[in-house]
Amino acid sequence: MTKNKSIIYWLLTGCILVFIMVVVGGITRLTGSGLSMTDWHLVTDTFPPMSETAWQHAFEEYKKFPEYQRINSHFTIDDYKFIYFWEWFHRFIARILGVVFIVPFLYFLLKNKLDKSTLTKCLFLLFMGAFQGFLGWFMVKSGLVDFNRPDVSHFRLSMHLTFAFLTFAYTLWVALDLIYPEKQSVNFNLRKWARITWFALLIQIIYGGFVAGLDAGFIHNHWPLMSDGQFFHESISLEKPTWLLRFTEGKSGVQFVHRTLAYVVVILIIILFYKASRQNPTATQKKGLYMLLFIVFIQFSLGVFTLLYAVPLWLGVTHQAVAFFLLAAMTFTLHRMSK
Repeated sequence: MTKNKSIIYWLLTGCILVFIMVVVGGITRLTGSGLSMTDWHLVTDTFPPMSETAWQHAFEEYKKFPEYQRINSHFTIDDYKFIYFWEWFHRFIARILGVVFIVPFLYFLLKNKLDKSTLTKCLFLLFMGAFQGFLGWFMVKSGLVDFNRPDVSHFRLSMHLTFAFLTFAYTLWVALDLIYPEKQSVNFNLRKWARITWFALLIQIIYGGFVAGLDAGFIHNHWPLMSDGQFFHESISLEKPTWLLRFTEGKSGVQFVHRTLAYVVVILIIILFYKASRQNPTATQKKGLYMLLFIVFIQFSLGVFTLLYAVPLWLGVTHQAVAFFLLAAMTFTLHRMSK
């Protein structure tokens, strides 16, 4: 670890910045700020408008698009400045993340500090960062073209969110490869369960994006059952014509899957903990398992309260933030059971 300390700190700094970027992205979504910047310029958008004339120009551009015309036609320029700030801040952090990754990467490359394996992984991270930027543009574009639906596609929002989680997880994985370079014996059964649990958590994150994109957290604000005391609410089968659409595009169906998957993730983590505790786990494996158990119950509780209180800003953002800690604990545990 000592040999690669600076590279490890660099990668972990990247993890922190991805975390901050996604938290700000959650605030951007919950404050309805995501479509406030109607164009994308790599350099000229680095800072917000610096004069009242520039602000007025940006506001006039915003007025040309469906969100203003259908939803925010009552906005004053001060209202617009508020939503503009969060979208600008989200993009600003993305730019900082790009600089923080690329500049040290070039330094380590020139100083020959990256072995072949780490270099390959870092090049892949560079691609992931660039693709994440593309997904952000791709998502925003979907909310600027349809007058009847002045909102981004929930599929594209989930892709953007999930890929940020994946970028975070892979960056952490590369850092862990350097922190723990020694190989250990692998219990293949435990690794299998850890992989199953990790992928179940990933599907839950995807559906979290669907819930956010469809505003599905604002309905059926009851627990443990849905509205009217129903486990499987009748509205699920009424919203869309096919079961595939009901569970991917219907608000009730998407919420049902997300709240049901929460139980699945908790149960899988408990099973993994139980199986590992009977196999004489290493100290680092124990650390990961206890973190997992602790964080998943916090996350489950936050999910329940976020639903019951109809997604207040602070709870929605906290729920998304703790999902990052849960993925980090799951990735750490999987790594320690895989190498």
